Amino acid sequence: MTSHRYPESDIAAVERAIAERRDIRHFVPGGLPAGLLERLVAAAHLAPSVGYMQPTRFVRIAEPARREALWRIVEAERHATGDALSSRNAEFMTLKIEGIREAAEVLVVALMPGREAHIFGRRTLPEMDVASAACGIQNMWLLARAEGIGLGWVSFFDPDAVAELLEMPAGARPIAILCIGPVAEFPPQPLLETLGWGRRLPLEDVLFEDRWPAGAGATPKAY
Repeated sequence: MTSHRYPESDIAAVERAIAERRDIRHFVPGGLPAGLLERLVAAAHLAPSVGYMQPTRFVRIAEPARREALWRIVEAERHATGDALSSRNAEFMTLKIEGIREAAEVLVVALMPGREAHIFGRRTLPEMDVASAACGIQNMWLLARAEGIGLGWVSFFDPDAVAELLEMPAGARPIAILCIGPVAEFPPQPLLETLGWGRRLPLEDVLFEDRWPAGAGATPKAY
């Protein structure tokens, strides 16, 4: 036991938020509580950042026409992905992959230009800028779940098309579209697990000791 340990009830709340977090695609009408959007972004901004580079930027999509244009970019990639999943195309095309039109708020998350100048922690792993941004999104997800608000990460889009739509400077790169809003429910399991697209691996398949064991493979394909 350490004096830095949280009370049991706080630890249970953190573990509950982690276990009950879901990637949400279905939203109900209504807005966010006052100030929550800013608190979500603040939570992301508190996330760890490799070399303290703070690469994450957010663009709130407020104009209906721009949100519709963003939806069209996602829809184009949805069809392209369906074509690439030849054996499960029909099944994939029945999935709802975004909530851009229905969500109370839509944020595009992007990496800032000029990231190449940050060498600390990135010399051999330049993708750590993406890892830093992902840590921020996870913070948002957990706070949103604790507040009873859904959040979905949409990755079906052409980054160049989104960057052009949002007039991003050269070198900036969008990596996520976040749909945020009230929901009717939080499913007990991830949707893709419920629909048979994948399963949660047991810990012994992901935790190794000292070396990578012979015969330990990749995650089974869900397509």
